[in-house]
This record gives sequence, structure tokens and C-alpha cells, in this order.
Amino acid sequence: MKRDEYEMTYDLDKFKGVFVAMYSAYDDSGEVDQDKVKNLARYYVESGIKGLYVGGSSGEGILQTVEERKKVLEAVMEEVGQELTIIVHVGANSTRESVELAIHAEKCGADAISAVPAIYYRLSEKAVENHWQQMINSSSLPFIIYNIPQTTGFNLTQTLFKKMAAQEKVIGIKMSGESVFELQQFKANAGKQFLVYNGPDEQYLGGRIMGADGGIGGTYGVMPELFCQLEAFYQQGAIKEAQQLQDKINAIITKLLSFPSLYGACKAILSMRGIETGAPRLPLLPVGEEHIVDLRNLNEEIESSIKSYA
Repeated sequence: MKRDEYEMTYDLDKFKGVFVAMYSAYDDSGEVDQDKVKNLARYYVESGIKGLYVGGSSGEGILQTVEERKKVLEAVMEEVGQELTIIVHVGANSTRESVELAIHAEKCGADAISAVPAIYYRLSEKAVENHWQQMINSSSLPFIIYNIPQTTGFNLTQTLFKKMAAQEKVIGIKMSGESVFELQQFKANAGKQFLVYNGPDEQYLGGRIMGADGGIGGTYGVMPELFCQLEAFYQQGAIKEAQQLQDKINAIITKLLSFPSLYGACKAILSMRGIETGAPRLPLLPVGEEHIVDLRNLNEEIESSIKSYA
């Protein structure tokens, strides 16, 4: 049964648009710093985004303990939980930890939960289905599938997807694979009311044209205004302007990817704006002093682009 064929329980409008995949925030000792988490969350409120995706790849959730992930979410909810839509990534290697995080997300008042398949082990479809199902059953929150085969080693088939999407509590998918055709197929197979998020930041416009309802991305965190303007151009039907802006965004992303660590580069740029989040957690590398000049120039380029477009 497609989503369009029955009445929806959840308000899906609040889940559509631009969602920043929020970074981690640590103190000088590498411990989660809730004050810094709050400062970062507050920074995004005025940018025009719809919400935050907490604890995902950009948030280093896989590198944190369950208790650390809880501390991050509690700080986010306390600071901006009433102002932004909060989607919490609760995926962990063990189903037990994932369920614990899902229950905690509901207690905190989050709007939805999301999860990748467990990583490291090469799991069967049945194992992944059971992993996700236990999270879904553990809370009343809506669930958003996170498909990112390039890091998990698991590529969600349309067969399993349609089975999961038939459940009313499964409201969407974060599609971080690189095929906009596959993105379009997820949308077609689940129905217009099913949410599809574009994952690859470099193809936000392509994802929207092919049926995505918005996007969730990590590089949004240093230029949320540009992605909000890109979304505005799309909604206005200004496709030429949107393509030009996507080209500009992609040039910035290319430069970000030239550093030893994407997240280290993004965190360093935020630091230049007075938003301290600490270094990424190893094995993710920080940036060195030899990169500061280039990062400062890139930050100036981003801020200039924001002034020009947004």
C-alpha cells in the first residue's frame, strides 16, 4: 500500500526543507561540551533552515558512546527544540543501543528518529529489517530510513524499502546514495506523501527536481543560507539561478574536500566565526596550522557568496 492511500498520522510539512546535519561539539579534552552544542544549535536558528539532523555522520554519532549521544541531544532540545524540527540519528552497531537511543529521543521530545543499518558486519536484508523494526517498535516517533551504502556496505533494495515504507510510522528516507534515479524510484514506490531527503550535498538541486522533499547535509553547516536560497530558487521555479548557485556551492564543497578532513575543515571555519566546536574525534583528522590561510580564504569566499545570494 502506498502512503497516499491512507490517512497520515504525522504532520509531514514540518519535515520538508533544509536540515543541517549538525556537527559534534567538544571541549579541549575531547569530551562532549553541552554549552558548545547549544551555541552551535543557536547559530543555525536564524539561518532559515527547517531543522537539525542530530548524531549522524557529520555529528560523529558512530564515534560517540550512548551517553555522549544522549548529552548532545539533551543540549539541542533544551536550546532549540521548540524552534526547529529535530530528527535524531539513533543508529548504532548494536540493536540494543539503537533502541535505547530511540527511547531516549522520544523522552527528550524529538520529532523523529532515523538510522543506518549496523556497520562492520555484512548483514542480510532480514537482519537489517529486524534492526530497524526494533527501533520503530520501541517508540511512537516516526522513523526515517538512512540509506548510505558507500559507508555501511548495505544498499537498500526496492523490495525491502517497499516493505518498510508500507508501515505508517516509517515516513521517509534519507537517500545518500549517488543516483538521483534511485532517489526517484524510492519516491515513486512509496507515494507522494512519503518523504525523500537528498543526501549528497553536491546534487541538492538534482535531488529536488527528481522528487526529493528537501535535503539533509553536512556542508550545509558552514553555509546554511546558501542551501536555503537554493531551496527558495527551486520553489520559485528559478531553475537557471538555482543551477548557478549549485555550481557555486559545489566549487566550495570541492575546496572543503581538499583538506585532510572535511569535518575538521568545517569546524575550523566555524571557529573563525566565533563558533567553537573543538576538533573532530579521531580517527577523523583535524586541520593543521598549514591549512589556516587557505581555510580563512575559503571562509571569506563563503561569506561573500552568502552576501551575494542570501
